[in-house]
Amino acid sequence: MPDIVTLTINPAVDIFVNVGRVEPTRKMRCSSPKRDPGGGGINVARVCSRLGTNVAAIYPMGGVIGRLLQRLLDREGIDSIVTPSHVETRENFTAYEEETGQQYRFVLPGSPLHRAEWEACLDELTALEKKPLYVVASGSVPPGVPDDFFAQVARRAKALGAKIVIDTSGPALAAALEEGVALVKPNVNELSELVGTPLNTDAARIAACRKLVDSGKAEMVALTLGDEGALLVTKDRVLRAQAMEIEMVSAVGAGDSFLGGLVAALAKGETLENAFRMAVAAGTAAVMSPGTELCRDDEVQRLMPKVQISEVAPATA
Repeated sequence: MPDIVTLTINPAVDIFVNVGRVEPTRKMRCSSPKRDPGGGGINVARVCSRLGTNVAAIYPMGGVIGRLLQRLLDREGIDSIVTPSHVETRENFTAYEEETGQQYRFVLPGSPLHRAEWEACLDELTALEKKPLYVVASGSVPPGVPDDFFAQVARRAKALGAKIVIDTSGPALAAALEEGVALVKPNVNELSELVGTPLNTDAARIAACRKLVDSGKAEMVALTLGDEGALLVTKDRVLRAQAMEIEMVSAVGAGDSFLGGLVAALAKGETLENAFRMAVAAGTAAVMSPGTELCRDDEVQRLMPKVQISEVAPATA
C-alpha cells in the first residue's frame, strides 16, 4: 500500500517545445515535442516517487490523451488508480523562445466532468483497502466539479485516518480550509487572495499563516514566495528559507516539486527542518530544469546542504 496517494481531478499531458522566436501570423518551426504527465497531484506523485516514497495517483482518464497519460506514468513506475471520463484528457503547451529565453505557457481548462465521474474519484479514495499516511489533493478544478470538491476529499481522507494535504486556489481552497487540513501550500498570491489583503512583508505573511493555523483550518502552512524563498508555519514554529542563488531555466513544476519534496520527507518521518530543506531543494531543482521537467533526486540531494533555514519567531507556549 502506498504511503502517499495523490488525487488530481484535472490531469493533463504537458507538451514542451523550443522555438526560435514567437511571432504572430507566421508559421513557427518548433523542435520535436516532449510530453510529460501533468496536473498538480500527478506532478506531486512523480516527485514523491523520484524521492523514494511509495505513491499512487488517482485521476479521471479519457480518450487517447488519457491513455497516453497513463502510459507515461507507467513508464515512471507510478501506480495509477483511474476512473473513466467521457471527455478527452486535456493538454497544456509550453514553448521556450530561444532568441530571448522567455517561456510561453498555454494552460487549458479541462472539459466538464459529469457528477458520476468526479464522484468516482472520491469513491476510489474511500475504497482504499489500507490507509496511506498522506492524501494530497492538488491542482485546478475543471468545469462541472463543485468548489467544495477538495473539501469532500478532505472529509474522506480524514475518515481513512490519513493526513490531508491541499494545494489549490480560489473558492476550492477556501472550501477545503473550512473542512480543516493537515497541510496547505499556497503561494503568496493565492494566500493574499484568500485573506483579502496584500502580503508584502514577512510579518504580514506570517500573521496570515498563523491565522489559518490558530483557527484550525490548517495544522501547517507552507507558503512559497518565488524568488524570496518560503515560509513554513505551525502552531509552535515559523521557519524561513532563503531563496537559493541559481540561474532560473523554467518555472514549470516548481511548486509541485516543492510540495512533493515536503510530503515525501514527512512521510519518511524526517524532522520539520529536514522536510522543509528537501522541499526548498526540490523546488529549486525544478527551476533549474528545462521545459516541463521536474526535480531529480540526485539534484535535490546535492542542493539540500546549501538550503539556508532560520527560525524567525520564537515557539509559543
